[in-house]
Amino acid sequence: MSDGAAARDARLRGSLSQGVGYRTILPRVRRKRSPLGRWYRRNERAILGISGLASFFAFWQFGSMAGWIDPLFFSSPTDIVAAAIAEVQVPRFWDDVRYSLTEVTVGFLASFVLAVPLGLAIGWYRRVSFTFDPWLNFFNAIPRPALIPLVVLWVGLGIEMKIIIVFLGGFFSIILPTVEGVRTVEPQVLDVARSFRASSRRIFTSVVIPATVPFIATGVRLALGRLLIGVVVAELYAQTQGIGVLIGKSADSLQSDRMMFGILLFTLMGVITTEIAVRVERRLQRWRPNVNVEEGN
Repeated sequence: MSDGAAARDARLRGSLSQGVGYRTILPRVRRKRSPLGRWYRRNERAILGISGLASFFAFWQFGSMAGWIDPLFFSSPTDIVAAAIAEVQVPRFWDDVRYSLTEVTVGFLASFVLAVPLGLAIGWYRRVSFTFDPWLNFFNAIPRPALIPLVVLWVGLGIEMKIIIVFLGGFFSIILPTVEGVRTVEPQVLDVARSFRASSRRIFTSVVIPATVPFIATGVRLALGRLLIGVVVAELYAQTQGIGVLIGKSADSLQSDRMMFGILLFTLMGVITTEIAVRVERRLQRWRPNVNVEEGN
């Protein structure tokens, strides 16, 4: 027996002789939840979110009934529901909804189709990056509402003007994360692909694009909010057709219930589209390769 082992045995015998005991630590046993508890855990996010919204609207209604909120400037939930029931029975309302949805859909698709390929090219090819980077920084620094008068001079006050404003709001929100996603691909992944004699085209299609997909999804999520802002600003400026016109005319006539109904329509549209984008983004995060290099291996 070595001197180190003998010393450890001596310390152990001394501790036992002094009455020092050892406690056995048992593994923690999880308590089995009831079916109701398991259901709550699965749906906790939705339950708490709905409870928070219900509490907010209940407090809003109570404040209106108690006179804390002036109905002339901020209508109550029940009045908004009554205005919504009356509004959906008018054919013009559904024309406004289709008009606004057309602007959002066409503007978003155009921005996505153009921003993604151009962003991939700017991020991957050095000369393309040198060419387009100054222009991206220049146009991204211009506030989009400031371009509305110029766009009106080009195409007038029709639906084309709103689509262009929506396109500008979504284009830069998608292309900038796409470029950043290409530029932040793990160098170790690229080195492994090159070590297997993969061509530049194969590396681009098999490594770079999958790694950039989560960034594209993030850009889409950010673009959805700016798209709706562009729709509202363009429709309030043109005052021709759309849900924004409903909001503007209701504000001019001090009909706060109709105005709040239009605002909540845009809010609901934004919540639904953002929630869909968040779910897609979480799923696509699995596409991004991750290399964990441990030191000393």
